Parts: sequence; structure tokens; C-alpha cells
Amino acid sequence: MGRFDGKVAFITGGARGQGRAHALALAREGADVCVVDRCAPIDTVPYSLADADDLAHTVALIEQEGRRAMSLEVDVRDSAAVTAAVAATVEGFGALDIAVANAGVVGFGRFWEITDEMWADMIAVNLTGTFNTMRAAVVPMLERGTGRIIATSSMAGRMGNPNLAHYVASKWGIIGLVKTLALEVASQGITVNAVCPAAVDTDMVHNPALYSLFCPDLVDPTKEEVTPRYEATNPMRVPWIDAAEVAAAVLYLASDEARHVTGSTVDVSLGSAAGMP
Repeated sequence: MGRFDGKVAFITGGARGQGRAHALALAREGADVCVVDRCAPIDTVPYSLADADDLAHTVALIEQEGRRAMSLEVDVRDSAAVTAAVAATVEGFGALDIAVANAGVVGFGRFWEITDEMWADMIAVNLTGTFNTMRAAVVPMLERGTGRIIATSSMAGRMGNPNLAHYVASKWGIIGLVKTLALEVASQGITVNAVCPAAVDTDMVHNPALYSLFCPDLVDPTKEEVTPRYEATNPMRVPWIDAAEVAAAVLYLASDEARHVTGSTVDVSLGSAAGMP
């Protein structure tokens, strides 16, 4: 018997990476899952994003766990599309118990080199997309008087980070959204929290653009070459965490054990949080 038997989850950015890990973790614990993803590139994002095949593969993996799965190609920047996707989830599965606002992208550049387009895309996907998801998901939860909302921030949302001003701003803003909505619905059976991972072993980290950011002195750096640079970014000297470790934090926040946890950030930080106030 799973912790989430009979529950329904809605996950953005669910085609691969952290979103897929969250979907499979919830499915293994009994939840039916709707996964949504844009499944198309964004010009200012310097690596390949998920596609329709990735999204279909996530659905197949959920179904292999014996759970119902639904997928929709949705751009979280489009508030009407996100609202429609939440409505389709409720109509298809009968309820919405857990929403994971996970969709996000990363890019980089020195503060004065970030273009208007880079800034606009980053804020639109990471911050506005999270707002759109949380706003859409909380409505059916308010009607039922229960629900769990979890947003993906980042350790970059807890501190400054060179060459990532627009990303840091978006992830910092997510924490503000989480704390505000948590206060507004605290007496109505709904919790709202954020997870703040360090670097995660996904395509967002493993690509030539990000490797070059960490190794600007090397030409076409390899994974082996960047590993020591990533290790040096945290006290535990671990280059990156598995997405399943972040999913474990999501499971906790979605569970009854966390029913009195709201407005919080859970840092999966490889020790970086220890150096922060």
C-alpha cells in the first residue's frame, strides 16, 4: 500500500529530469499523475530541451508502475493553457491533490551581458510559469479543502551566484511566491513549500554550455574535466545529486507527515546551506 494511493498529482516540466523523477516517485507510492511539458526549444536557452518523445516515455514509465498517466504539451508561460491543463487533470482523474511546479530553464551571462530577451524568457518560464501553475492548482484544492503544492526553487534562490543573475532572480522569487501563498491558505488545509536543490544530475547541468561556464579555460570540456569544478562548489565535495534525492524531499512535502510544514524551503544542498544564515 502506497502513501499516495488514490491521490492525483500534476507536474510541470515532467518530460525528463527532476520532473520525471517526481512523477515516478509519486506513481510508485500510488498516485495517478498528469505530466506537462513545453516539448519545444527556447531560443535563449543554451541546451536542448525535452521533446514529445521524452514526455511519452515518462507516461510509459508511470504506467509501468501500474498507475494512470496523462500528458499534455503545455507552455507554463501561457496562463490559460496551464489553467486548462489543471482542469483537464481534475476532469480526467477526478481530483487534484498534489501540484509540483517544477518547469524551469537555466542560462548564463555576466550581469551586463544579459539581454532583454534572456531576462524575459528566464523570468517568464521560471517565475511566471511557477505562479501560473500555483494559481491554477490552488483553486480546485480550495474547493476540496486539501492539497499540497511544491515548487522547485534552487540553492541559487537562496544566495547570489555569478553569471546567473536572471536565474537567481527567478528562483529567489519562487520562494517569495511560496511563502505568500502558504500564508494565504494556511487555515484551509493546503500546504505550500519549495525544494532548493544543488546541482542535479540532469540535462540542465550536463551540456556543453554549462560545462563551458564552469571551465572557461578549457575548449569543449568533458564531464570528467568539469567534475572537480562542480565538486568545489559545495562542502561535501560531491559534483551533483541524483534527481531521485530531490524527489524524496518532494514525497515528504506531499505526504501526511508534512501536514504541518508550510511556507518552508527544503534544501538538498550538499552542505551549502550550512554557510548561510
